[in-house]
Amino acid sequence: MKAVRFHAFGGPDVLRHEDVDVPTPGAGQVRIRVAATSFNVVDTTLRAGGMQGRTPVRLPHTPGVDVAGTVEALGPGVDAVAVGDRVVGLLPMTAGGAAAEHVIAPAELLTGVPGTIALTDVAALPLVGLAAWQALFDHGGLTAGQRILINGAGGGVGAYAVQLAKEARAHVVATVGPRSAPRVTAAGADEVIDHTLTDMTAVVSEPVDLVLNVAPITPRQLAALIPLIRDGGALVNTPVRLPAPSDDERGVRGIDLIVRSDADQLADLVARVSTGELVIDIAQRIPLADLPALHARAARCSMPGKVVVLPAGA
Repeated sequence: MKAVRFHAFGGPDVLRHEDVDVPTPGAGQVRIRVAATSFNVVDTTLRAGGMQGRTPVRLPHTPGVDVAGTVEALGPGVDAVAVGDRVVGLLPMTAGGAAAEHVIAPAELLTGVPGTIALTDVAALPLVGLAAWQALFDHGGLTAGQRILINGAGGGVGAYAVQLAKEARAHVVATVGPRSAPRVTAAGADEVIDHTLTDMTAVVSEPVDLVLNVAPITPRQLAALIPLIRDGGALVNTPVRLPAPSDDERGVRGIDLIVRSDADQLADLVARVSTGELVIDIAQRIPLADLPALHARAARCSMPGKVVVLPAGA
């Protein structure tokens, strides 16, 4: 089969589109014929070796933590899924990823996908959808009537966070770049701030209960968000290299989000997509062979929206 792998840590040039053996599932695992994976910023960090201390991977490594596809083989002890099932899941970051025609996945991490949803689209959901859900509700405790500031709402996590926060009947203040403003407004944000024109710390006049930061900002910029949070609130931060600050005197918690795979939460998100409550927004679809070029482009500029990666024949 074809896969994209890197045999050494480094820049985008270490990625190779090459032939590898089709894997065999072990106990508790299934083999999936990949319909699609998606590009995430964490893929570049793993490729560069920047997470070896916390999330070590063995070389050669195939990126792609999101997977959607069809089960084609079962390992011993698997009875929760069957051959032919349409599934989606978030793969362990230390395991081989889905930038390939076939991938091995733990059966317990998968959830079914109804026929009304395209497998190539739902591949854009797992990592960013779960990150948004866990940031808002598991860590942020967001409830109806609260105010939330989403800094970087134009990205993958931010786009889902806006939709989920509005579904929870929260008041959403979103910061975006000019290209993303129409999309975030359409998603239901109550206030949209163009961060290229306005200093958010000057225009957010009423305190918020929760800040979700998904933007690559400096430590000083992150610390400047703390005074915007009311006493007892929280700041949830996603960039892995930027620890979240806190304010103990006012009871403001700083939380560093580490996304976990959760089949039940993912099933809830898939159900919301099925009913139209949650919209999957895909900026671009590319063939698997073009993934190295996509990594190179991401190193030069920010990527607006989600990019889905398709193996040959998908």
